[in-house]
Amino acid sequence: MKASLNWIRTYADLPADITAEQLSHDLTMRTVEVEAVTNPADLVDGIIIGRVITIRKHPQADRLVVCDVDIGEEETSQIVCGGTNLYENQLVVVAPVGASVRWHGEGQRVELAAAKVRGVVSNGMICASEELDLEDLFPPSEDEEAEIVDLTALFPDACPGQPLADVLGLGDLILDIDNKSLTNRPDLWGHYGLARELCAIYGGTLRPLPTYQKPESAADYAVSIADPSRCFRYDAVVYEGVRPEKSPFHMRRLIWSVGMRPINIIVDITNYIMLAVGQPTHAFDESHVRNGIRVRTAKEGESLELLDGRELTLLPSDLLICDGGDKAIGLAGIMGGARDSILPETRNIVFEVANFEAIGIRKTASHHRVRTEASMRFEKAIDTQRCDLALGIAQQLLSEWQPGARLVAAGAHRARETESIELPVSLQFLNVRSGCPITAEAAAAALTPLGFGVCFDGRDTLTLQVPSWRATGDVSIKDDILEEVCRMIGYENFRYTPPAITLGKAVRQLGMESDRAIREFLAYRAGLQEIFTYPWVDDSFLSITGGKTDSLVSLASPPSPDHHYLRGSLIPGLLEATVLNSRYYETYGLFEVAQVFAKGEVSLFTAEEKLPLQERRLGLALAGAEPFPLFRLLKGILSQIPRFGRVQGWSFAPVGDKMPWADRNAWLRIVSEDGTVIGSMGLLSPKATADSGVRVPCVALAELSLDQMVPLQSRDNRFEHLPLFPLVEQDLSIVVDEKISWAQVSEAVSNHVHDAEFVEEYRGEQVPEGKKSLMFRFRLSGETGTLTAEAIDQMRSRLIKKLKYTIGAEMR
Repeated sequence: MKASLNWIRTYADLPADITAEQLSHDLTMRTVEVEAVTNPADLVDGIIIGRVITIRKHPQADRLVVCDVDIGEEETSQIVCGGTNLYENQLVVVAPVGASVRWHGEGQRVELAAAKVRGVVSNGMICASEELDLEDLFPPSEDEEAEIVDLTALFPDACPGQPLADVLGLGDLILDIDNKSLTNRPDLWGHYGLARELCAIYGGTLRPLPTYQKPESAADYAVSIADPSRCFRYDAVVYEGVRPEKSPFHMRRLIWSVGMRPINIIVDITNYIMLAVGQPTHAFDESHVRNGIRVRTAKEGESLELLDGRELTLLPSDLLICDGGDKAIGLAGIMGGARDSILPETRNIVFEVANFEAIGIRKTASHHRVRTEASMRFEKAIDTQRCDLALGIAQQLLSEWQPGARLVAAGAHRARETESIELPVSLQFLNVRSGCPITAEAAAAALTPLGFGVCFDGRDTLTLQVPSWRATGDVSIKDDILEEVCRMIGYENFRYTPPAITLGKAVRQLGMESDRAIREFLAYRAGLQEIFTYPWVDDSFLSITGGKTDSLVSLASPPSPDHHYLRGSLIPGLLEATVLNSRYYETYGLFEVAQVFAKGEVSLFTAEEKLPLQERRLGLALAGAEPFPLFRLLKGILSQIPRFGRVQGWSFAPVGDKMPWADRNAWLRIVSEDGTVIGSMGLLSPKATADSGVRVPCVALAELSLDQMVPLQSRDNRFEHLPLFPLVEQDLSIVVDEKISWAQVSEAVSNHVHDAEFVEEYRGEQVPEGKKSLMFRFRLSGETGTLTAEAIDQMRSRLIKKLKYTIGAEMR
């Protein structure tokens, strides 16, 4: 979304010297992410105003003329131009030499230089709007070719040489805000909401908006809502004597600066209101609307042509705006109809301000692939009170810019109003969760400028009144209040306190090691592909595999109409993945390690947080052409898991009841050493194969409980570097006391050699009584390079001295 700082300033007193960098940083740190800040004046950098003094024919081109143009310098500038609407004393837009333009509105911008055009020197260009990317602000006439921008009527007091940006008032800061950061903030989809946030950040004053007053002379207008659960409020106001002419330039400039195209005063007012307060509105041609307004859902097979020319075949769940004769004139909350909205000959209008249920609007927009600025805002769940703001702004703008317009009738059906929410929050909660002391005064100072009502009981509890524009799902729990307080104080103002951590010996988790080993075995040795599926299961595959829904956890808000339950087994998801892959492969293998869910309650972290029962399982699926080789392959893979996964072994037996999805002649249960059934395997039955639509002849499936597997200990492995330089190997024979063991010799030499190994012992005539000859082999290595003969001798001498000193050894 784009927002104009100049527009925001019309509602808020903000610091005059605020920079783009500061504004971007402060908004990003406290409210929404600002992706970029641009200035529309940069589009026309170097472009100036010129006045056409004389026009004469080009000597060598029938469609070109040569103009002498006053650009504020001592001498006029000669410019060759092909504009068809040129006349003398006309104020035009001039790109002098050195300025950049988009040549004929195509390609990249190019820098102008003095050049000859058919033999005549041209010092610049008299510009058309598309050559400066201003075609939406100054749309060319449909029946006029090569039309240049004429500013004579709009800005008669403009002076030649004056920068175009100054004349048009383009100097502004346009904030490009990331839409994802606005998803839960429907109040910020308009400039007034952003103005409120900036006032809270910088301490400014938010100006009130005009209020709506129905004249006493205004008649009642019929409005009815057939389904109050889909439309909460609908206001219709009839104005007579309007003229859909061009809007004042400053309104066109504001709408254009934030990415919308000005059309005419009536349509621009509806867009202006939406961009101002985030409330979409619409205007119908009153002559096409008979006997009031009726809001209803569509009939089966009903169609509607939209403003953009698309013809929709509607669903019964689509919400429509109809007239009293039940003729559809608009797709509610998304787009008006082509034949009943504002036309050039329109003189009377029905002005719509409504509030619709968010989910229904999103479903309709998604199904018909019609996403509009209006639908995006209604999908965020805006409050009903915003309709009053829209009515007030519309009444003021029409009275100001359409003085001949009269409000002659008004009607409303208000099924439900957005109610404010009252939330109690303790200071202790704020202090503990934020990690720093927050006083009642600090909390009130942060929340009051945002529109919250704050009442402190003098002890520990703040009672907060959430404003309507934040009460549609944005702020509903005390944690939301914590976020509001902390972000307004500023996250950067909270001192970082690192947690106290005592690093001890790593805890060995045999279960995690086995889990990893099983995955590696299945992927590397068995050649299977690991998959990850959603935790919810397709109802059709649940039925195919014979799953019973009694024990499954149902979803309060299913992701789609055919995914009502969390999986109670991995088999349905594996079968669905097998079906998808069978479109592209004839033989393949899949496995998944994931949780399954069952009804029940378990508290993992706090007593207040209840979760369903969960179990980790391993699922496998093989696809191939021949049933029995596939069955034996699956059984062989399962048989090897205990060995490579380092878990307690199991056996296979046809015990208990057959699985609903399995072939009656090819199924087995997997039984642990203590007799517990921990899993099952089998071929997919012919009926399940046909119902699933899998395109391979045979499928074998298996499922095991990881939680019931018993992990086993394994050896500890240590890593040692290989020597960087060649080792020198030598043997040494020493005479030691009989009581000296090889372990003592090894310990004595360990710090002087790379490694040492025992060779032999000898007792005989050449060895004194009570002594023995011990021969061992040792290897020497250099740390910085290959050992020289001299270095080897020195190391050997030190080794002999160490042996003599520690164990009394003598050379033999």
